[in-house]
Amino acid sequence: MASKLLTAWIFICLMFGPAYGAVLFSTLPRTLTVTATTKKGSVLKAGEDAVKVTWGLNTTIPAGTDSKYSKVVVKLCFPPVSQEERAWRKTHDELNKDKTCMFKIVERAYTKNKQETYEWEIERDVPTATYFVRAYAVDSKGDEVAYGQSTNSKKTSNLFDIEAITGRHTSIDIAAACFSAFSVVTLFIFFYAEKRKGKKSSPQPN
Repeated sequence: MASKLLTAWIFICLMFGPAYGAVLFSTLPRTLTVTATTKKGSVLKAGEDAVKVTWGLNTTIPAGTDSKYSKVVVKLCFPPVSQEERAWRKTHDELNKDKTCMFKIVERAYTKNKQETYEWEIERDVPTATYFVRAYAVDSKGDEVAYGQSTNSKKTSNLFDIEAITGRHTSIDIAAACFSAFSVVTLFIFFYAEKRKGKKSSPQPN
């Protein structure tokens, strides 16, 4: 009987508990400071504008806390305002299932006692939404062991907006306008020529 109960308990844990070895976001300490500097007063455009990201160890953290940090992975993330009714952006505590941060900005080796800075040109495939930046400290095995982000814990402050690329460019618009104008002028010349031709072919009165 005891062995059956143990088997049932193991089965339940496997079915409903986190996968073995999975990293839970809720267990990560927030030891990194992260800031994202953007162009003020306007919506950032994918493929044109940039975000300047700075990260480093929080100076109030006890010495040795970062002893396992091997590298830092910085990502662009969706706050709740950009996740509503979008299941494909859903936040999950298991990081291997989490869809909050779907765009990698940069990955660098972790350097002790140093603030790192990277200016990221927004990639052309980034969709229109509101964002923040998060950095994960990763150990030598590739597991996340700590994090930091440019917003508060509720992900409501220091957010910024990005507008997706439309696929249209100024040069294309100008070419289209020129072509349209040329078509109108050509049509006008055609009708004018036909009208003159019609007058010349008409029989003259005696």
